Amino acid sequence: MKNIPPHLIPSRLPKRAHYDYETIYSILDEALFCTISFVVDDRPFAIPTAFVRYEDKIYIHGSVGSHFIREIEKGIPVCISVMLTDALVVAKSAFSHSVNYRSVTIFSNAEKIEDFETKAAAFEWLTNKIVPNRWSYLRPMKKNEVLKTTALAFSIEEASAKVRSGMPKDEEEDLELPIWSGLIPIPVQRLQAIPDDTSKDIQLPAHLQ
Repeated sequence: MKNIPPHLIPSRLPKRAHYDYETIYSILDEALFCTISFVVDDRPFAIPTAFVRYEDKIYIHGSVGSHFIREIEKGIPVCISVMLTDALVVAKSAFSHSVNYRSVTIFSNAEKIEDFETKAAAFEWLTNKIVPNRWSYLRPMKKNEVLKTTALAFSIEEASAKVRSGMPKDEEEDLELPIWSGLIPIPVQRLQAIPDDTSKDIQLPAHLQ
């Protein structure tokens, strides 16, 4: 990404910032949820929601009656943030504790998807991201369900990533202290699927195994 806007440059530890699309896209593709922040009538709002990246845009959806959706579909400026936490970084002093993380910040404006086919495709992309290979297993989406749902796209043109990895960075004078320091990994994992009452006699599909 060329000509980095000042608002994308972190005020602290700028060496952790990344502006290449490979880094940004990899974080967006792993994360399931983002937080969309915006201002309406001088009041700040921050709404968490599921999202999916497809090519150079991210997509979200919501009810056509949602106050949140109806406000941002007007194209007002929004800030979209994503964070993945990989490990707790425990040092020899509280001051040096940290977190290994990967994050992305995007400044953008919503583009309402009016084309029916693109809109339906966005729902498929999102469904398959949340639960891989789920879409083809489900009953087809009804036309009125598509019409009752709004799909919004956001350009990833103004985006930056920030990454922290590695062991604690203790002060030099603390390195010989007899205090344990290191990493506590906190991986995200999907556990065994649990059926509801209507599915107890249905074989678990291959995409959920």
